[in-house]
Amino acid sequence: MMPNNDPKPDTPLFSAVMTPNRSLGKRGFGILMLAVAGISFVCGLVFAVAGAWPITGFFGLDVLLLYWAFRINYRDGRAYEEIVVTPTELMFRKVSARGAVIEWRCNPLWVRLDRDVHEEFGVQSLHLVWRGERRQIASFLAPEEKESFGNALQAALAAAKRGPDRTVIA
Repeated sequence: MMPNNDPKPDTPLFSAVMTPNRSLGKRGFGILMLAVAGISFVCGLVFAVAGAWPITGFFGLDVLLLYWAFRINYRDGRAYEEIVVTPTELMFRKVSARGAVIEWRCNPLWVRLDRDVHEEFGVQSLHLVWRGERRQIASFLAPEEKESFGNALQAALAAAKRGPDRTVIA
């Protein structure tokens, strides 16, 4: 007698969501902006007292430009990539910072994972290849993280290709 140990077709073998790294959180951003604004205010005040009042506006402008640059950086941080591997399907979804979605679904039996490896710097890029299409994945990750991610994804694809485990009970 063989029990049915087949995983359900929608049970994920692998699931990952990758987002760009943001090294400065909201609290740190607030502290940085307060410090820069305070220093700019004091310096602008010194120039205003010395009679060079037009320069004071440039100290405010640098704070504004720094704020604008960080806002763009945080907006770009809303982008993400999602990969889910089930026994019957591989789903790759890439969402841009503006919300544009690219979704790619295929059978994991037909997918190959390609790695571009530089001997000195490690894994430079990972690609899913299916029917001549090549999609770059894990673009947010560092080379060491790409290596680890690629190994885990390769293991999940191999598990999907092996099929369900069957245990014989005597």
